[in-house]
Amino acid sequence: MEASKLDGGDPGRETYASLGLDSSGEEDAGTPRILFHIASALEKSIRRNEKLPKAWRRKEAITIFHGSRAPAMSVGQYLERICKYSSCSTSCFVVAYIYINRFLERTGGCLTSLNVHRLLITSVVVASKFIDDAGSNNAYFAKVGGISNAEMNRMEVNFLFKLDFRLYVSPEEFKMCCSQLQTEGNSKYQIDRSIKCCGIREGWLKKDSDKCTSTIAGLSCRAI
Repeated sequence: MEASKLDGGDPGRETYASLGLDSSGEEDAGTPRILFHIASALEKSIRRNEKLPKAWRRKEAITIFHGSRAPAMSVGQYLERICKYSSCSTSCFVVAYIYINRFLERTGGCLTSLNVHRLLITSVVVASKFIDDAGSNNAYFAKVGGISNAEMNRMEVNFLFKLDFRLYVSPEEFKMCCSQLQTEGNSKYQIDRSIKCCGIREGWLKKDSDKCTSTIAGLSCRAI
C-alpha cells in the first residue's frame, strides 16, 4: 500500500514525490529516499537522549527491546537491510516510524542505541501486517532482523499491547509525519550501501519470501 492509498485520493504529491513515496511515478532504483529521512530523525533523537545525564538514564526501565550492547550496524544500514530483504511498501516505514513515536509516548520510554533496532524491526512487522496487502511472516522478519523467532513473537505482542492495539493512522497524521520528516531530514545523511551481514546474497528476490525463508533457515545471525 503506497501513500496515495493511505490518503484517500489527496496524496500531497509534492511531499510524497520528494520522499520517494509517490506511487504514480517511477521509483528510482536503490534505497527509497524516505529511509534517509527516518534514519536521520532517529539518529538525532538518539544523540539527544544519550547526552542526558547518566543518573537520569539509569532510571529508564530495561525492556524486551533493549539489547546488552549497541549493534555495529547503524540505524540507516538496518533500515536499508529491512527494506532490501522484505516486501514492505515504502509507506510501511512511515507508519512504523509513527508507531515508534506512539510507543515511546505511551511508555515514557527513551530511544537509544540499545533499543532502536528492536523497536524498528517490531514496528515494521506490525505496520506491514496492518497496511500491506501481503508480507513476510515473523520467522522471515526475525532472520532479516538478526533475532530469534521467539524474540520476534514476544516483541510483537508486547508492542501491540503497549499501543493498546491502536494501529490506525489517519491520512492527516501520515501527511503531517511526512512533512516533518521532509523538513527535519538532513539531506546530507547517507546510508552505507554495503550490507554484508549474514552473507545474504544480492540476487535474492525481495518478494520470494518462501524461497528466501528456506534458504536462510540454517543461518545463525545475531545482528541485534
